[in-house]
Amino acid sequence: MAAAFPASGVRLLHPRPWLRNLRRAARPLSVLAAALPIQNAEELTATAAPPPQPSTSTNTDKKTATPFYPKRGQTLELVCESLAYKGKGLCKVAGTGFIVMCDRALPGEKFVGRVTRKKNDYAEVKKLKTITPHRDIVEAPCEFASHCGGCKMQDLLYEAQVRAKEHQVRELIVHVGKFSVKDSEYDGIMKPIVPCDIQFHYRNKMEFSFGTKEWVPAELMQQECDEETNTYALGLHAPGFFDKVLNINKCLLQSDSANKVLAVIQDFWRDPELGLSPYDVHSHHGFLKHLMLRSGRNVETGQPELMVNFVTSSYKPELLKPLVEKIEAFPDVVSIMNNVNTSVGNTSVGEVEYTLFGKPTITESLRGLKFQISANSFFQTNTHQAEILYKLIEESSFLKGDGSEIVLDLFCGTGTIGLTLAKRAKHVYGFEIVDQAISDARRNADINGISNATFVQGDLNKIGENFGEYFPKPDLVITDPNRPGMHMKLIKFLLKLKAERIIYVSCNPATCARDLDYLCHGVAEQKIEGCYKLKSIQPVDMFPHTPHIECVCLLELSIG
Repeated sequence: MAAAFPASGVRLLHPRPWLRNLRRAARPLSVLAAALPIQNAEELTATAAPPPQPSTSTNTDKKTATPFYPKRGQTLELVCESLAYKGKGLCKVAGTGFIVMCDRALPGEKFVGRVTRKKNDYAEVKKLKTITPHRDIVEAPCEFASHCGGCKMQDLLYEAQVRAKEHQVRELIVHVGKFSVKDSEYDGIMKPIVPCDIQFHYRNKMEFSFGTKEWVPAELMQQECDEETNTYALGLHAPGFFDKVLNINKCLLQSDSANKVLAVIQDFWRDPELGLSPYDVHSHHGFLKHLMLRSGRNVETGQPELMVNFVTSSYKPELLKPLVEKIEAFPDVVSIMNNVNTSVGNTSVGEVEYTLFGKPTITESLRGLKFQISANSFFQTNTHQAEILYKLIEESSFLKGDGSEIVLDLFCGTGTIGLTLAKRAKHVYGFEIVDQAISDARRNADINGISNATFVQGDLNKIGENFGEYFPKPDLVITDPNRPGMHMKLIKFLLKLKAERIIYVSCNPATCARDLDYLCHGVAEQKIEGCYKLKSIQPVDMFPHTPHIECVCLLELSIG
């Protein structure tokens, strides 16, 4: 079938004045502050590191533990002790206990590093050379694993990865959350991490960027400095750079069918006869910005469904037509979309969306429910592990199942958690800032015939005194905030609300530990008393070979 570009395939997307701030808040950059108190998530992790053990030998040994004041550019010989926030290696300067963080350093590795940043309580270094390799070393199957930043832990044995993640959560809960492991009251609350059975090809969404110059790491060029070529690139950004793109022909995290489509696009899009140009983030000229590949499955047949989404700076369907005709030949491709974003920013969300081929959504099944996924919908990126995560949430909810209980679903996204609990509840009330996500949640409720769920668009960081008037008092609160965690306004509201149970689902254990501390122990400086007991913490590895950790935490209201 020839590619078609019907006028009816256009969909206007709602203006999103909040989008720039929201996306900035969602990015896991070290400059993001964990709100209230204003504290960097890396600083939270550095605080979570166990204090250096006091010497018990001689007075001479005690004198060696002197204060340490590193200087920028100084070289240090270090040994990585554990993994911290964003998968950075946590080290200590010998004899001082001073904490140093290093990207791409793994437990047991001895290396030389140069100080690049200095904070009050810790410093950051760049690894110059490895003296002794880390423990549990394996060969990374991807040639770009050390460079693209997407899955930089590939050369660490998977069993060691999950051990390191579990250890990180435990340290944060003790040192940031202030839950003592020696206290019998909290004995057993930390559950063993749930590993992921599928360590590759687990992502159902990948976003690649077009670039005017291909970035090549120094190691691959066998030279001292990184280099940019004059060749167009389609791939992933170099870590920490918005304008450097590492060309990727195959990504081991996405499905085989997505890789086949990526390979065809890579072979074809640079053809000068097509007249396609990558967008230049400096001059703001060019056409192609991003390529997004989303995988789903037909719920009725079980067959794979693939969506291809081109993000462009303008609407020129005639330029995309040759690519579309190549791609639509793949049987798994059921949707080809074009999101048009005219802004100079680097976002992949379009102001206007066009359907170039097939249908505007793909489908997926989760916990027995059917979900329609559009190009910009939020959906759990690892469908297989999301089944396990949501099962854990359902088990932790302790809903009676008699339809008598109210569930408040905060940061509900497209409603996936609330909808999976709706069959056991009287009513679910979901709140989310993203208007498109709320529209998706309502549509997903209709698709599954769920009538006892209400979804409302609103900013949970700006709730007023009358927020509780929008719903009956809940028996269960689900809160699933993004990386900065919950705003103090929301924490105060929850402490005043006093729901019987709270399930805190977290993608950042540092801010999670902080919020658990507030909910359970209060905030003495603000004369806020906590009123919850932490009953369990269940880490889940949603993204193998990456530093990301998900946690499901159950809190129960204290009696008396």
